[in-house]
Amino acid sequence: MSGFVEKPEPIQVPGLVHLHTGKVRELYRNEAGDLVMVASDRISAYDWVLPTEIPDKGRVLTQLSLWWFDQLADLAPNHVLSTELPPGAPADWEGRALVCKSLRMVPVECVARGYLTGSGLAEYDQTRTVCGLALPEGLVDGSELPAPIFTPATKAEVGEHDENVSYEEVARQVGADTAAALRQATLAVYSRARDIARERGIVLADTKFEFGFDGDDLVLADEVLTPDSSRFWPADRWQPGRAQPSYDKQFVRDWLTSAESGWDRKSEQPPPPLPQQVVDATRAKYVEAYELLTGQSWS
Repeated sequence: MSGFVEKPEPIQVPGLVHLHTGKVRELYRNEAGDLVMVASDRISAYDWVLPTEIPDKGRVLTQLSLWWFDQLADLAPNHVLSTELPPGAPADWEGRALVCKSLRMVPVECVARGYLTGSGLAEYDQTRTVCGLALPEGLVDGSELPAPIFTPATKAEVGEHDENVSYEEVARQVGADTAAALRQATLAVYSRARDIARERGIVLADTKFEFGFDGDDLVLADEVLTPDSSRFWPADRWQPGRAQPSYDKQFVRDWLTSAESGWDRKSEQPPPPLPQQVVDATRAKYVEAYELLTGQSWS
């Protein structure tokens, strides 16, 4: 069992129809048929949406995504139409709401990996492959791969695990042409972002993208290259052969699995609230990633 520890009631706004509550985002449709995405301050770990929020997290994710969309505009069109608040929306939505094109979404998590860690490492240790792609012997946690690889996953419902699948399975599900376009776009965007991050002292270990079709055009959607969708490591502390320090929610995961939390991940009990020091440290990680990548001060 997993999901929301405390599922929130969505805010009702005149002129907007609430469509979906995700782990982090609330999704609405406006009267023009466009989507309105609102990034909350919720945080998830181990397939649970935790009862404690991280202040400013939704704004950081939104503003960092917008910055990345600008950096990537020549490689991939994106779904953002406007950052203006819908009429009647609460003031708290400022900086965290986006009006977006309604796309025909492709039901695939498009994951790019430039370094070996996480579920990729677990598969490699057993089979020397990741998503069916053969990799060299001798790689360890944090190893840079010879070249970035496309390792797709199926999209899961809240509380369920995304499942890594082979490229051939993606082609079977969405068609050979779409699968090829997804792989090409994913690796091109990852490679651009990896180089930008590296210039700013950050290793972009892996990331996931979502794409949809606007007519025949493949469009980059959802969030991009945030600490929620990516693994960011400080380049000056990167050391293969161990778990890497990171700018993502690993800090939360580590506390949840520590003796201090008192939580048994294997039980069906929901995780406990986060202590203030974990909240503060996690917020600081998100803000630091934003400032290092964009070169702008968070205020």
